[in-house]
Amino acid sequence: MINYFFKGLGLFALLIFLTQSRYIQTKSDFQGQAIYISKSKMELGRWGSRMSEAQKKQVAARLKNRLEKEFTLTFNKEESLFIEEEQLDAISGATDSWGKNFAAGENYKNVKINSQIQQQEFYGKKFLVKDQLQPIQWTLGSETKKIGNYNCFKATTFIPSDDLLWYSFSWSRMRTTAAQDTVSEASQKKLDITAIEAWYCPEIPVRHGPSDYWGLPGLILEVSAGNTVMLCKKIILNPAEKIEIKAPKKGTQITKSGYQELIQNKMVEFRNNRRRR
Repeated sequence: MINYFFKGLGLFALLIFLTQSRYIQTKSDFQGQAIYISKSKMELGRWGSRMSEAQKKQVAARLKNRLEKEFTLTFNKEESLFIEEEQLDAISGATDSWGKNFAAGENYKNVKINSQIQQQEFYGKKFLVKDQLQPIQWTLGSETKKIGNYNCFKATTFIPSDDLLWYSFSWSRMRTTAAQDTVSEASQKKLDITAIEAWYCPEIPVRHGPSDYWGLPGLILEVSAGNTVMLCKKIILNPAEKIEIKAPKKGTQITKSGYQELIQNKMVEFRNNRRRR
């Protein structure tokens, strides 16, 4: 396991990791905060080809609060809590209440016991989605770059797209699932896969990262997945005032697969009710 863990890691990074690890092991109250910004490219498909540049800019402005977001990751050696900072709609000045139904909620991870708890709200009802951490088989590379003042190393992996967006919903994914139910077993094994590129910092030797990402020998400071890039813009280590990390507790307990099935059934129910009216 150790040989795989450090495969591709340079000697310099390994020395930093071991040095910093010894420091953290002697500091039981070690904790930090990382502030991330995420930006997603707007995909309009065939509909966008019929739009003028002015119309595209209007749509981009209207969707700004969904395409550009800010998050805070609070972490210690074992736990982390990832929260989206609420922002106002760029046009109306109100919060995006509809979009919250399909956005990721408070995400608590415990890497020691391989546990994740995420609080989701779906049309006014709260759920506690409890499950194991997303299993990720990282490939560590030797490529490096600096993010702020931190030396980072590259890692890559591939994750089924549905596993990345388990808290969300799309009719296209519903149609794909229905189609797979009617094809051969060989075809069912085909999955939509997303390539992930991450940059982690051995100088901060904790196994945390933004969203569902974790498991690298250093804090993940940047992640690229599909059309979204998430980048750490600020890090605070051992703040003067200790920040308590608490897992969300309010909501009906459910698993990831159970939650995905629930929102799919509810969306079909909403659609059928509208058709009847």
